[in-house]
Amino acid sequence: MAKKQLCQLGKEINHALVDINQPKEWLIEQVRQDTGKYFDRSYLHKIETGELSTLGIVSSIRKILCLEDNTKNVQ
Repeated sequence: MAKKQLCQLGKEINHALVDINQPKEWLIEQVRQDTGKYFDRSYLHKIETGELSTLGIVSSIRKILCLEDNTKNVQ
């Protein structure tokens, strides 16, 4: 079975985590605290591969990792 490729946001998430020297588990816990919603490793993987793009979760990830939202300028 082929491994799913990361979408652009997935790449940005992974690069940001390396830059701040934090594991994915740290991000998962931060998103849970920020949103108060269920979030786990499987959910994060689906965000990273583009299978899901839940607005509240993606916004929280972008806020926590200080990532720009490049989709706002698209018309």
